[in-house]
Amino acid sequence: MRHLIDPMDLSVEEIDHLLTLAQDIIDNKEKYSEVCKGKKLATLFFEPSTRTRLSFEAAMMELGGNVLGFSSASSSSSTKGESVGDTVKIVSCYADIIAMRHFKEGAPMLASMKSDVPIINAGDGGHNHPTQTLTDLLTIKREKGRLDNMTIGLCGDLMFGRTVHSLIKAMSRYEGIKFVLIAPDELKLPEYIRTEVIEKNNIPYEEISSLEDAIGSLDVLYMTRVQKERFFNEADYIRLKDTYILDKSKLALAKPDLSILHPLPRVNEISVEVDDDPRACYFRQALNGKYVRMALIMDLLGLDKDDTIGTSCTVNSSS
Repeated sequence: MRHLIDPMDLSVEEIDHLLTLAQDIIDNKEKYSEVCKGKKLATLFFEPSTRTRLSFEAAMMELGGNVLGFSSASSSSSTKGESVGDTVKIVSCYADIIAMRHFKEGAPMLASMKSDVPIINAGDGGHNHPTQTLTDLLTIKREKGRLDNMTIGLCGDLMFGRTVHSLIKAMSRYEGIKFVLIAPDELKLPEYIRTEVIEKNNIPYEEISSLEDAIGSLDVLYMTRVQKERFFNEADYIRLKDTYILDKSKLALAKPDLSILHPLPRVNEISVEVDDDPRACYFRQALNGKYVRMALIMDLLGLDKDDTIGTSCTVNSSS
């Protein structure tokens, strides 16, 4: 049995397989419309979500399967003191695969040790968000035609941004990558990501506080919101929340083929006037999330054996 807890659970070859499968789903939707007939996905979301939860549910439905679950911790027996392990053990009696989001780092890993079915980490605190990473990689691949030899700017909340941490881990394995880390001092990338991922792999990087100074060199700009829910002090959030706002004036400094990504939701870090610019990829990115989650569900359930789409992954295993 296999789980996906961390983006590093996937090799480059396994990621390539999932992206190829996702593209085949995009090109041949009818071919996959009943692949998961009779299968059930449980969505256990202890933390609020719009895109991730609904895209998982849409993914399973479009594969012909069914969905059950809850959308907040208040709708589960955790309010009565039930442990994550017990919740997962019970739900695995009812479902074939589980997508789980939790506000505590490491909760999906604990769940994978107790579950009798595959666990997908749909985000755990400020730690990892591997399916958003797959979404980001599919988007970059479709927009740029490659995943190597590019300069990627990551802007905003790099301290608590689990999507940022996961994307850096994944992109660190491709050749010719440079990172530009754009953040105020209070929201800089955690030292362990910088030292254990970027510096350990000898990846060139630059830390800078000005979006205007950085944007002209970027092939991909990954914007993030300052996350109110990660702050203990509301005054700090209010002080930092408008640090970066991408608008037309800043975009005028960028390359004509820049790709702008955002894991969403946005607050005001990207002005709505940018939405109609062809370089704005974030709504296409959200749609890509559905397709890559369809590919992942198929893979973890062992339903991707068609010779035309390659071999299945061997993701994080547990006994």
